[in-house]
Amino acid sequence: MKKINRKILVVAAHPDDEVLGMGATLCAHRDLGDKISILLLANGEDSRDKTNDPKKRFGQAKAVAKRLRAKLYLEDFPDNQFDAVPLLIIAKAIEKIISKVQPDLVYTHHIDDLNVDHRISCQAVLTACRPQPKFCVSEILSFEVLSSTEWQKRDYRSFMPNHYVDVSTLIAEKKILMGHYAHELRKYPHPRSLEGIDILAKYRGIEVGLPWAEAFHIIRKIIRSKNKRKR
Repeated sequence: MKKINRKILVVAAHPDDEVLGMGATLCAHRDLGDKISILLLANGEDSRDKTNDPKKRFGQAKAVAKRLRAKLYLEDFPDNQFDAVPLLIIAKAIEKIISKVQPDLVYTHHIDDLNVDHRISCQAVLTACRPQPKFCVSEILSFEVLSSTEWQKRDYRSFMPNHYVDVSTLIAEKKILMGHYAHELRKYPHPRSLEGIDILAKYRGIEVGLPWAEAFHIIRKIIRSKNKRKR
């Protein structure tokens, strides 16, 4: 990744998705001096047993954001029930943050994840990022999330990466970030385990000749001319 000081926005459904999907790449952006913003759309707890604590989960997200030197924005849409909310309402919440931070690069979920909140997050991002003239966002990438992306049925909308980031020096940092969400980890061979994180990074790495990598799918990339057209 070249040092160009970009404005980055990650739109994720739940706390921990930002780390599982691209924790090491976020560390790379941080180390490059990029301005990182993270928008989490739900607390990830309301659909679970009543003993879970949404405030604690958001506190963990704040600790992750602090380590990434990122600005954190929190919404509270109903967990695992985004399909009960009009898409326009979610899109407008995203539009509000885009207007505030003016990102040129947006990351979000794969549009065909098993988790309904992930799918709708991506659709809402695409709605919020309609390519209007002079719109700030030039690039939209989707990431994969263990125990959601790979659990969906295999068809033409399976996650097909075409953009890879070398995270060979940052995979350990990703595991440290995931430690803030330790209660979300499971024992191997569950994919959402430290071993699962390592295996996926190695698998994506060998696809492109790297020891470890995080993989993305480019949804849209606009290369803008630096010169004004003469009339």
